[in-house]
Amino acid sequence: MIRIGNASGFYGDRFTAWREMLDGGDLDVLTGDYLAELTMLILGRDRARDPALGYAKTFLRQLETTLGTALDKRVKLVTNAGGLHPAGLAAAIESLAARLGLKPRIGYVEGDALARPDALTANAYLGAFGIAACLDAGADIVVTGRVTDAALVVGPAAAHYGWARDDFDALAGATVAGHVIECGAQATGGNFSFFTELPDGARRPGFPIAEVHEDGSSVITKHPCTGGAVTVETVTAQLLYEIGGPAYLGPDVVTRLDTVVVTEQGPDRVALTHVKGNPPPPTLKVGVANLGGFRNAMTFVLCGLDIEAKAALVRAQLEDAVGTEGLEFTLARTDHPDAVDTEAASALLHCHLKDQDPKRAGRAFSAAAVELALASYPGCTLTTPPGDATPFGVFTADSVPQEAVEHTAVLPGGAHVKIAPPKHTATMQPAGNQPPDARLDPAQGSQAGGEPPGASAEGPQAGGQPQTASPQRAGSQETTRVALGTILGARSGDKGGDANLGVWARTDEAADWLLGWLTEDRLSQLLPETAALTVERYELRNLRAVNFVIRGLLGQGVAASTRFDPQAKALGELLRARVADVPAALVARGSAA
Repeated sequence: MIRIGNASGFYGDRFTAWREMLDGGDLDVLTGDYLAELTMLILGRDRARDPALGYAKTFLRQLETTLGTALDKRVKLVTNAGGLHPAGLAAAIESLAARLGLKPRIGYVEGDALARPDALTANAYLGAFGIAACLDAGADIVVTGRVTDAALVVGPAAAHYGWARDDFDALAGATVAGHVIECGAQATGGNFSFFTELPDGARRPGFPIAEVHEDGSSVITKHPCTGGAVTVETVTAQLLYEIGGPAYLGPDVVTRLDTVVVTEQGPDRVALTHVKGNPPPPTLKVGVANLGGFRNAMTFVLCGLDIEAKAALVRAQLEDAVGTEGLEFTLARTDHPDAVDTEAASALLHCHLKDQDPKRAGRAFSAAAVELALASYPGCTLTTPPGDATPFGVFTADSVPQEAVEHTAVLPGGAHVKIAPPKHTATMQPAGNQPPDARLDPAQGSQAGGEPPGASAEGPQAGGQPQTASPQRAGSQETTRVALGTILGARSGDKGGDANLGVWARTDEAADWLLGWLTEDRLSQLLPETAALTVERYELRNLRAVNFVIRGLLGQGVAASTRFDPQAKALGELLRARVADVPAALVARGSAA
């Protein structure tokens, strides 16, 4: 096997994780994921100010105290911290190594950047074989720009085993492993619905490791004596993070998430097996980032009685002062009746303004809000002083033919090697739903119920036909009114302006009830903000789970969203907190799951 760890799930993750992972035990490869949609906007602004920038500078500081250890232990380092300027980061690493008296062999991957005059950044999501080429040439460190997150694991595994471009099942298995560990401690108890059940309450979870085998199967684990836990449920939670349909599209393979079998192999060891893969789509996803304008926000505290009337007065006064265009109001009813302190008796009125004019969105707006302090509702107060507007970005997705991208591996020594696009691609057509009882037989390693679900070729998160809930199989039984989180876990996240919400059950019986009960209509009742939006529903029976994709929940995307939870990270916990009539027998069994 090849033992691949992760030390970063985003730009800003635990600074000491690289040191912890290198010192904590044996590894063959250590990866770091730094790129999210918002990160590309940040790096784009950096590079617009200084063409020498555009990469994650934090990685250099982390490398300063760990490079020698990695070389001594012969641990390969693979990271997408190159961002918009992988060549620049590679050069900076060479300078750092020279200052430290070290001589690592450095390779990097480029070609993802596309020329879009109307965009701040435009980057294709490259696959794993540029990384593999650098490692095959003896690189100790491989730096990339915008590759898929899972490619950081697939590339080293492909190099280690010599996988061909059409070893789709192996590539799919490694993709699943990469997807699980890409977000760092989220696989080991971080952001986990049932964190209170973990041995240390997930106080400081360790970072994950994927032991990838030649057939693509893997075991997810962590270094001994590190915090958190690796369980079937922590891994399931991460499998449901930021996905769409069962067909998980990537540049090298379409991974069938509905074939993944998750089993406990021992303490802090969870096996991922029987993953099936199909040829990749003929196109690559392209992430396009643009500056959308300027934004500002002020929050009014509304205390006591007449909350709605107080909010209406502020709204009318601000509209008179700055106009209605681009102005948004959200009233958060955080107030409690008959409260004994000011905070408990108060609601919050969030006022947002977005505009192309930084002056209108800046002091013209925030000063107008402050001017109401003595001329508005009784008890008028704000949470912040007036401030200037800040620019915001808009992220959109596009696609280009695979052959239109110059995927290039720059090997140690400087040779440029063109990475050819895959020879076998397929645009999968939507297929019908699987039979309600279709399940994977681990003994056979094949999926019952016919052809794989379909997929479009629009990006890594697309794929599969939305499914209507199967007839509820729990039957008529006594119910009890409890929070859904009593028996269900959830994980949610963002993709551009869309959100995903994955919900899993803790037992087979609860899964039968979940898959029949949690329909699109019921979701709209539980989460009213989704009612007017397009919602797609996908079942993942092997995971005892259902995944919803909620189109447009985040507006123009994370950086532009004025939603209280702009990345939908808390959406799953909101659902779990909703109270519903649940079969009493499931509640009793769930407490002992």
